[in-house]
Amino acid sequence: MEFAGFVADGINAQGECFEIQTGHFGSFMNKAKKLASLGSLKVVYPVVVAKYLEVFDAEGRQLCRKKSTRVGSIWDILGELVYAPELPLVQGLEIELALVDVAEQRIHDGKGSWRRKGVSIGDRRLLDLHDKICLKTPADYLRFVPFSKSEDFTSETFGKKARIRVGLARKSLYVLAKLGIVEKTGKKGNMLVYRLLIGPRTRKWKKPPAKK
Repeated sequence: MEFAGFVADGINAQGECFEIQTGHFGSFMNKAKKLASLGSLKVVYPVVVAKYLEVFDAEGRQLCRKKSTRVGSIWDILGELVYAPELPLVQGLEIELALVDVAEQRIHDGKGSWRRKGVSIGDRRLLDLHDKICLKTPADYLRFVPFSKSEDFTSETFGKKARIRVGLARKSLYVLAKLGIVEKTGKKGNMLVYRLLIGPRTRKWKKPPAKK
C-alpha cells in the first residue's frame, strides 16, 4: 500500500500502518517519519529464536532437516537501532518484537555464494509465534538495563550482567544513551562509565516490573 510516496507493508484492522523490518534501520528513518506523520505506525521486527534448515538437492528432494545453532534474542533490536538510535523517539511510532521460529530452505544447486559452497538460500516460512514485545515509549527500553539507578557500570559489566557480547553491549549503551535511558558519568581506565538516567523523556513512566 502506498502512503505519501512510500510503500508500506500494510494496514491492520485498527487502521494502523505497519512495516516488517528485518535489516538495518539506517535507511528507514525518513520513511518512518513520513508514515508516522499520517497516523500511528507499527514496525514489526522479527526475532528468530529458533531456525530450522531444510536441505534440498537440485531436483527438489529434501535431504535433511536440522536446527541451526544460531539463535536471536531481543537484544538484536538494539544492535540494529545503532544505525538509527533516535527512531524510537518518532512520534506515533511503535516497535514490536515478534519472537518467532522459522524454516529456511537450503538448495544444493551450485548457484549460491562461494562462502556457502554453491548452496542457495530458498524460501523462508514462519513456523511459530511465541511472543510479542511492544516498545512504545523510551521508558519501555528500561527493560534492557539490568542495573539500578545507584549503580555504575561499563560496557564490560553491562555485557556480563545482560549475558551479551561486549560489542553488542557497546551498541546497546550507545542507543540507550541517545534515548535518555542511561548517561555517561566518567571513565574507568579506558572504559566509559554509565548510570541509569531517569531524565525528561522517562520521568513520567515507571520501570516495568521484572517478570517472574
